[in-house]
Amino acid sequence: MNVVDRRCTGLEVALHSRSLSATPMAALSRAVAGIRDSSLIVNFPGSVKAVKEYWEVLEPVLNHAVDLLSERDDGVLHSDMAKEANANGH
Repeated sequence: MNVVDRRCTGLEVALHSRSLSATPMAALSRAVAGIRDSSLIVNFPGSVKAVKEYWEVLEPVLNHAVDLLSERDDGVLHSDMAKEANANGH
């Protein structure tokens, strides 16, 4: 049974990359991120440590993902979002 209609492969790669930087065991992860209707679905790992690592990837992009899913165009430029993320230490 498929939970997502469309996979977010870029997000999956980013999650795997972050996890692999912490442990080679992340290669066994089955991280899935995708879209169903207008919802973003992310499979989180079972350990608190790994969830924190995932959150480091998700937090800076989450607002933009919500905007894309809701088809809002608030005139926010990617460069502005990158500056904000860098200012917040991401």
